[in-house]
Amino acid sequence: MADYVPRLIAEYREKIVPGLMKKNGYANIMQVPKVEKVVLNMGVGEATQDSKLIDKSIEDIESIAGQKAIVTIAKKAISNFKLRDGNKVGCKVTLRRHHMYEFLDRLINIDIPRIRDFRGLSDRSFDGRGNYNLGIKEQIIFPEIDYDRIDKIRGMDICIVTTAKTDAEAYELLAAFGMPFKKKNETN
Repeated sequence: MADYVPRLIAEYREKIVPGLMKKNGYANIMQVPKVEKVVLNMGVGEATQDSKLIDKSIEDIESIAGQKAIVTIAKKAISNFKLRDGNKVGCKVTLRRHHMYEFLDRLINIDIPRIRDFRGLSDRSFDGRGNYNLGIKEQIIFPEIDYDRIDKIRGMDICIVTTAKTDAEAYELLAAFGMPFKKKNETN
């Protein structure tokens, strides 16, 4: 197990780093942006009425990530949403190192192509600091989810945090990994 290197790490070291250094003129290998972490977040707003929904969403996100999830709680009360301070409102998982690269590999090559009517990811979802946010409407695109056992279709957010200083650098990095962005001439 100590000798195992995920496919994306090997590709990053052998192809992506030299390519980005040549293209952007980086003097040092440490200037090349890299992926720091991937955060999967599933908000469950209906959990204020039924607390069992949180357990099912935790089970789903743990099977997708292969790692234990933590429960997120409300930080303040909002009466319009029947939300009290301290209520469970969702769950999240933070992936790093090998787990992160394995998840990204599955996401890019298996999960995203399974999205219904998929035409490419938007390049407008960068946050200005080199991080990319992706919203998924149905958790059933992941093969780890047993379609017969789901009780409700839930969406989730995936945040890919990079060390890139600009959105253009992060775009180049994720495109080099094979992230299927829309073509520049397509608008929507």
